[in-house]
Amino acid sequence: MAVTRSQWVVLATVTLNMAGVGLVWPILPTLVETLSDGGVSSTAALVGLISVVYALMQFLFAPLIGGLSDRYGRKPVMLLALAGLGLDNLFLALAPTIAWVLVGRALGGIFGATFAVANAYMADVTEGKDRAAAFGLVGAAFGLGFILGPLIGGVLGEIGLRVPFYFAAALSVLNLIFGLFFLEETLPPEKRGDAGSSNRGMLKALGWMAANPVILPLSVALLIANTVQRGLEAVWVLFTGVQYGWGMREAGFSLAVVGICYVFVQAVMVRHVVKRFGEVATLVGGFTVSAAMYVVLSFNGTGLIGYVGIIPYVLGWGVAGPALQALASQQASAQEQGLLQGGLSAVTGMAAIVGPAISTAMFAFFTNPAAPLYFPGAFFLAGSLLLLLAAGIGATAARNLGKKNSE
Repeated sequence: MAVTRSQWVVLATVTLNMAGVGLVWPILPTLVETLSDGGVSSTAALVGLISVVYALMQFLFAPLIGGLSDRYGRKPVMLLALAGLGLDNLFLALAPTIAWVLVGRALGGIFGATFAVANAYMADVTEGKDRAAAFGLVGAAFGLGFILGPLIGGVLGEIGLRVPFYFAAALSVLNLIFGLFFLEETLPPEKRGDAGSSNRGMLKALGWMAANPVILPLSVALLIANTVQRGLEAVWVLFTGVQYGWGMREAGFSLAVVGICYVFVQAVMVRHVVKRFGEVATLVGGFTVSAAMYVVLSFNGTGLIGYVGIIPYVLGWGVAGPALQALASQQASAQEQGLLQGGLSAVTGMAAIVGPAISTAMFAFFTNPAAPLYFPGAFFLAGSLLLLLAAGIGATAARNLGKKNSE
């Protein structure tokens, strides 16, 4: 698939935007700790609350942002979202209290829908047979930004705690200017629809998925696996600080390793692994490998294993997730694919709310001096069991598929 100029511009926008978002991640726990003047446990609880607020705003507003892009065009909504993200970073840079941080992260959640609008851009300018590859490119651009953002944020955080936020705000302004001059409108007025249709479509999708004997267990498995993944993202910096004595720089480097692995999986591994083993075996095997590495991370106290151990986890989860989505997509007709993708997006949005709440609450409890057992890695041990459960539910979906085909 040849990449057009319009697609390159969208991919560059996604990369710059994700880099700006990723700059904040290694720094946020330290900022919260400084403003709250509390210990590790109270910081974990506040980071969990902030993560839930961010995810809840995304869950509530992403359908609205997508609907607005259908109604008013892609470019103005994308530019509005980029401006909102810049405002979010300024709130964080200037935040004198935790309340300001909450407002800033709420703004970030509201305007953090550029990824969905970017996919809409790619669908507008790509033929149907090339859309899967185009969406893969968006995922790779997302991963590249995820590499650059935490890496730069960790380094700048060593210079000054507020420096990464100012840099992220400047990056948002740069992205806004870039989009203003180079982004093209790809949705002509005659093709624009109702701004409110996305919310109704999501509710309809969830009901339709619940009635399907194959898609329902796959959706549950996706919810469980994404809950574990979102929980890791929320607690990783706190966990590595306690378990390995890492600072912002090391945490940023480790998140960059995650991004590199993610890009590699998206660009290279998935198609080869699924072709060799099939969707079901890839799903079950991938989640099982990730579960095994979670057990290692929960007990390990060596920083090197922290770097190395995260790689098999990302590779296992990274191939299992697309295999699960491919298996689900095979159960939907061409006219139902949009319905299915909307439902799966709702499921991952739920996980982004639940995961950080669980992981930070567990970390806060098991690092509290009053806890019956000091165990910073408790969430990872619980996560290993959840990933095995997701693998088992995925296998159940395959059995239901066999029964469906024999009928």
